[in-house]
Amino acid sequence: MINALSVDVEEYFQVSAFDQVIDRRRWPALESRLANPLHRILDLFDRYKTNATFFVLGWIAERHPALIGEIHARGHEIASHGYEHRLIYESSPNHFAGDLERSRKTLEDITGHGILGYRAPSYSITRENMWAFDALIEQGFVYDSSIFPIHHDRYGISGSPRFPYTIRRKNGRILEFPLSTARIMGGNIPVAGGGYLRLFPFPLIRWGLRHINRKEKEPFILYFHPWEIDPEQPRQAVNAVTRFRHYHNLNRMEGKIEHLLQEFTFTSVSGLLKVLFSHDYTETTGTAT
Repeated sequence: MINALSVDVEEYFQVSAFDQVIDRRRWPALESRLANPLHRILDLFDRYKTNATFFVLGWIAERHPALIGEIHARGHEIASHGYEHRLIYESSPNHFAGDLERSRKTLEDITGHGILGYRAPSYSITRENMWAFDALIEQGFVYDSSIFPIHHDRYGISGSPRFPYTIRRKNGRILEFPLSTARIMGGNIPVAGGGYLRLFPFPLIRWGLRHINRKEKEPFILYFHPWEIDPEQPRQAVNAVTRFRHYHNLNRMEGKIEHLLQEFTFTSVSGLLKVLFSHDYTETTGTAT
């Protein structure tokens, strides 16, 4: 079974949980720590001959075009993470559409290719802002990977489908690749990577992913951030919950990712899309490139 591997490309200081302690007006003056973890990630993927999707912030791409170009040149898919990492449910439809367009055009200028996919900052597409899909469809995006089918204090749409499906809106349709969960005692337990891979016992994550592939015979979607393999990043004055969520097990994350690469088969999200939705993909984009 082939699965999708993804990296959300943002700086440590851009995570939504730090909004109250790091003013975004300070971002340009803060040290970038992307290059080292990104090159380690690229080398790791090379060792396992694995392609992935890198959901890149437009803000990052404007400041590191050579780095984004290298990711693309090494065979990986570049997709959009928006431009300024603003939560969609704190935005308006017009502002979101502008942010999306700016990100898309920035990434297309760097790669010379159309951008097929999008992932919302902090998975911030919820039941209250499904209008975000209208803008995605209007701008020609083929797929989204923003919905977490769980209860969470910051995101999630509980009860939504757990595996890839089509979302239909009045202005068209878009394919959705929800973040992966395992069913345990009637509930959805997140096993998609990121903080869950760092914080949960590794055997639980591995069991959940095996169960999805072997018992449910479905692909899973895995994600993480470059800052999650950077244990030396500057510490912020945040509350105990945020401190635990952000910093715990940073020194173990790279090893966990490598274990998953050893055991499971991965491709990019668009690569998985071709396997699952080849007819829809061809019909939507005109070509199966």
